[in-house]
Amino acid sequence: MSSNSDLPTHFVAPIKDAAVVVDAVRVDEKPSSLWRDAWRDLRKRPTFWISLAIVAVVLLMAAFPTLFTHTPPNDNCQLANSNGGPAAGHPLGFTFQGCDIYARIVWGSRTSLAVGLLATLIGSSIGLVMGALAGFYGGWLDSLLSRVGDIFFAIPYILAAVVVMSVFSNYRNVFTLALAIGGFAWASTARVVRAEILRVRQADFVTASRALGQSRFQTLVSHVVPNAIAPLIVLSTLALAAAIVAEATLAFLGVGLGSGVMSWGADISNAQTSLRVAPMALIWPSIALTVTVLAFILLGELIRDALDPRARARR
Repeated sequence: MSSNSDLPTHFVAPIKDAAVVVDAVRVDEKPSSLWRDAWRDLRKRPTFWISLAIVAVVLLMAAFPTLFTHTPPNDNCQLANSNGGPAAGHPLGFTFQGCDIYARIVWGSRTSLAVGLLATLIGSSIGLVMGALAGFYGGWLDSLLSRVGDIFFAIPYILAAVVVMSVFSNYRNVFTLALAIGGFAWASTARVVRAEILRVRQADFVTASRALGQSRFQTLVSHVVPNAIAPLIVLSTLALAAAIVAEATLAFLGVGLGSGVMSWGADISNAQTSLRVAPMALIWPSIALTVTVLAFILLGELIRDALDPRARARR
C-alpha cells in the first residue's frame, strides 16, 4: 500500500498572489457603426486628406473668389496684353483678349461648380425617389419605373443636353444647363438605390415598424431610406465630377452657357483658336478642371471603400 508521499504534489498559488485578469468593458466608448468605422478608416489615409483639401479649396474659391484674387476677370482686359506671359500680379499670363487667366480660373470655378452641384442635386433627387419607390413597393410600380429608367439609361445624357440647350438657346442659364444634365443622368443612381432598398427592406426593423402601426410610406421615409443612403452619397461625389466634365464638354461644343459666362469649359473653348501660339491659355483651365474632377472622383472612391467592410478587410 502506497503512502501519501508517493502521490504527485500540486502547487496552488495563494489567491492574494494570483493575478486575475477580467475582460474590461469600456462603457463610455461609443458603439461601433458603419459611418464611425468608415471615418476611422478614412482618417488614416493620406489620399483622403489630399483630395479633401483640394475639394475644400475649390469650394472656397467658388464661394469667395475675392479671397484668391482682386483682379476683375473681364473689366481689366487689354488687347495690349493679348496672349502675354506671366507678369507682376498676373502669375498665369493673359488670354487672347488680354484678360487675366488666373482671375478667370478663380471666378470660373463658381459657374462650373454651380452647374455641377445643381445637376447632381437634380439627378440624385430623381434617382432616389424613383429607386426607392420601385424597390420598396415592387409589383407593377417597380416594373413601370424600371422601364422608364431603362429608357433614360439608354439615352446618353450629353447628347440629350446638347438637344435641350439647342432648343432652349434663348434661355441658357445655370438652371437650364443643370436640368439638361441632371434630368437625364439619374437612371444609374436609381438602379443602385433600388438594389439597396431591396436589401434593406428585408431587415427586422422594417417588420417592427409595420407591427407598430406605421404605414408603408412612413416606414420607407423613416427607416428604409436613411439606412440605404450610403451608396447615394458615394454616387453623388462621382456624379458631381461627371457633371463638371459635362458642363465643360457642352461649353466646348458651343452649346453651354454662352460666351458671356465665365467657366472653365468656356475658357478652354475660347483658347483653342490660339493653341499654337499661346497654349498656356488652354492648359491652365484644363489643369484646374482635371485636378478638381480627379479630387472628387478620388474622394468618392475612398468613401466607397471605407463604407465597404470587405474592402477594409482586404487592406
